[in-house]
Amino acid sequence: MATRSLSLKSPIIFGIAITIYLFGFFPSLVQKYYSTGFYPYISSALRFISGIFPFAIGDLIYILLIGFILYKIIRFYKRRQSLKKRDIIIISLQISNFCLILYIVFKIVWGLNYSRPSIREELGIGNEKYSAKELVVLGNYFVDKTNSLKLMQVKLPAYTINELESKSAAAYSIMTKRNKVFRYNNPCLKAVLNSWIISKIGIEGYYAPLSGEANMNMNLPDFVKPYVSCHEIAHQLGIAYEDEANLLGYLTASNSPDLNYQYSANYEMLRYILFEIRMKSPDDYKILHDRLLPQVLADFKTEKEFWRKYNGDMFGYMDAAFDRFLKLNNQQKGIDSYQDIVIWLWNIYKSESLRSESRKTER
Repeated sequence: MATRSLSLKSPIIFGIAITIYLFGFFPSLVQKYYSTGFYPYISSALRFISGIFPFAIGDLIYILLIGFILYKIIRFYKRRQSLKKRDIIIISLQISNFCLILYIVFKIVWGLNYSRPSIREELGIGNEKYSAKELVVLGNYFVDKTNSLKLMQVKLPAYTINELESKSAAAYSIMTKRNKVFRYNNPCLKAVLNSWIISKIGIEGYYAPLSGEANMNMNLPDFVKPYVSCHEIAHQLGIAYEDEANLLGYLTASNSPDLNYQYSANYEMLRYILFEIRMKSPDDYKILHDRLLPQVLADFKTEKEFWRKYNGDMFGYMDAAFDRFLKLNNQQKGIDSYQDIVIWLWNIYKSESLRSESRKTER
């Protein structure tokens, strides 16, 4: 009876999974019917439910899920000698159905956003690549901007998770007036249950699709937290790719009236730019590095020492696993895709410079 029931369910589950998979090959349809259609409602509903709890329920869901899988593995191991051919067939179908159901749920509650068109197109940002000389120009701009913001900072608060949630939601509210992509209802930002483990494996924050929560590593240095919170909220809004979440996080935090948010955004973008310059033009990197204020360099040192404190031995393994995950979700450049943010920063800078020159000419 169990075999018959499973044999009936399996084709249905498989058919749903295949339909969802094929739907992902049509970005415009995904954008219309899912990313800007169905997803905002389910995402908002999940945040509303999760917001009732003062702790990260997504972490508990994953713990229970892992516990269930381990229980099934141990149970199978203990019964392996007494299993018959019919039992093996049933177990195989159960495993297949379980994996497919997880895939279906993941895609429905968030994962289909991997198939939407690039958010930079919706924001009207160019994708023209820069030369090494132009990259240095961009680097100089961000060095000046970051130095200037650092000088204007009065006191950096020790953020609580509630403060980050309210301030980041307010920053997104401001950006909503520019583009509906930034619309953020039912804010839900949570502190991870175990910051030590998260810090140990090198994670600043993450999005939990099954609960709709943006999760923060509250062990991070306070000057990093504003940008990270805006980045994770971008994932809540259906921005799946990391480089695009970087873009939304930067635009939101840098346009906040809060100087600490502005500094956090520009500091983080400067890191990406300096990394790129260091790869392409080490001499220019040294010049730019020497132009940074001692206070900014102190922040770089603080962040470096923070990660060193938690030991970097596991980073290589985590990067390899994450790289594989990104590639499985159509992000073929893997972790290197983070640097696409530099391309977009250059195009934003170039566009703003042209507008500025145009206004000067009109005067």
